Amino acid sequence: MSTTFTGVGVSAGRVIGPVRRMPDPIAAPSDGALLPEGITAEQESARLAEATRAVAAGLKERAATATGDAADVLKATALMASDKSLLKSATKLVASGTRAESAIWEAADAVATQLAALGGYMAERATDVLDVRARIVAELRGVPAPGIPDAEEPFVLWAADLAPADTATLDPTRVLALVTSGGGPQSHTAIVARSLGLPAIVAAADTVVLVDGDVVFVDGIDGTVVRNPGATEAALAEAYASRVALPAFDGTGQLSDGHRVPLLANVGSGSDAKDAAAAGAEGVGLLRTEFCFLGRDSEPTHAEQVKAYRAVFDAFAGSKVVVRTLDAGADKPLPFLTDDSEPNPALGVRGYRTDAAVPGVLDRQLAAIAEAASGSEAEVWTMAPMISTPAEAAAFAGLCAGAGLTTPGVMVEVPSAAVMARQVVSEVSFASIGTNDLTQYTMAADRQVGPLAEFNDPWQPAVLHLVRSTCEGGASAAGGPKPVGVCGEAAADPALAVVLVGLGVATLSMNRRALPAVAAILKTVDRAEAQRIAHLALGAGSADEARTLVRAALPELDVFGL
Repeated sequence: MSTTFTGVGVSAGRVIGPVRRMPDPIAAPSDGALLPEGITAEQESARLAEATRAVAAGLKERAATATGDAADVLKATALMASDKSLLKSATKLVASGTRAESAIWEAADAVATQLAALGGYMAERATDVLDVRARIVAELRGVPAPGIPDAEEPFVLWAADLAPADTATLDPTRVLALVTSGGGPQSHTAIVARSLGLPAIVAAADTVVLVDGDVVFVDGIDGTVVRNPGATEAALAEAYASRVALPAFDGTGQLSDGHRVPLLANVGSGSDAKDAAAAGAEGVGLLRTEFCFLGRDSEPTHAEQVKAYRAVFDAFAGSKVVVRTLDAGADKPLPFLTDDSEPNPALGVRGYRTDAAVPGVLDRQLAAIAEAASGSEAEVWTMAPMISTPAEAAAFAGLCAGAGLTTPGVMVEVPSAAVMARQVVSEVSFASIGTNDLTQYTMAADRQVGPLAEFNDPWQPAVLHLVRSTCEGGASAAGGPKPVGVCGEAAADPALAVVLVGLGVATLSMNRRALPAVAAILKTVDRAEAQRIAHLALGAGSADEARTLVRAALPELDVFGL
């Protein structure tokens, strides 16, 4: 008898395979918290420090052989394993007579509790801390750390959630698909699964009953898991297995009638930019400048910033590179810039708002961007995140002019900016919609909270109406039409990309691995058809209905297994 479970599909694909569950997590120390006789606090502290170094070194070694998102995740986890404050807290407990295992367990628990209380992205970082704790305790015990299970045949991996370091090392030749009972559409699990092209479903809470050996059908398109699948599921899996291979992206995004839709890449470093250029991206639609600032106790110097930005610009000489100024606060706190005591950081001082709280950082960043641009052939556009009002847009444009940056823009992530788009965009040269934040703010649903995943879906008609409002505002802006792009995760969904273009979006920016799929589907419709399909989505009453209506109008999605 078949049983169907539902979750949130975050990466397309339809496969059938046996379940393998992630091993049980490392258990809390149970052999006493006090130091045994004959062992000094100094000896135990040295043992703890050595275990911490070994874990960090192992993660760094894995990062060195990984690429793209996987490498970034492993590097971030290695930094957390090397966190001095965590080791310092644990060492204090050892000095008071606590065993190393218990000390790191307690210290990490305190840090994770603090992060969880902050909510949002920081709550997800609590998982990272607990992952690092497990690895350090495993090192202290001399046992293997939790990891992806081994099996002789490919399998569907089930987990409550996956730590970033595990997700980053998923082997798509061994893992057929990924199912988690927790997590959300913007979790590390979802992002890395998409980058690997691995069918994946998150927030499927009822799948906790699955056991090793259960045969399941995983539909990463519809977000369903079927235990003991039948002929219908077998046919769907067979059709997916025989899908037509996507043509390589030829570097030109356009519709069937020749209407141009430049396809750009989201990048976070110079190496990312080189990879995106090699993949054919027509430019950069989002340069996340946080990579210069995160993991530091002080602001990077002018020279450090110039060098980092120029590496990206040089990878796209002659092409457009859209730079987002520092998006600190909320889910990306910085010790020298943000206040971690805010009661609700997602609605607090973040993005452009930090300039009022700590004046000078934005001016210095703009000066570095300008110098990097002056020594490059890239066409540099600069935009500010978390803009809410026309006055903020005008003020940012003034700061850019003062730095010598001639193409200022804004991120539309706050509903007020979408509703007031004509007035907001009139103050700048362009706008780019961050669908991840726009969705969570529109639906009042934290994008990292698994139980709210159904709300945190860019297919929500309310979000699509705000996208249309933004595009209409850009088209009627003072001084002539201003282009509106999308740089959120929505742009990487081939079906949703058609809707966005039909709503008036001029450019789409995405993970470089999504370029071939988006390009292939856009070439199957002309502009009038894209507008008709967008109208279907706008008239839907739910995200599921919008997705279903649009997919039915795009049969090529099934041809390519998308």
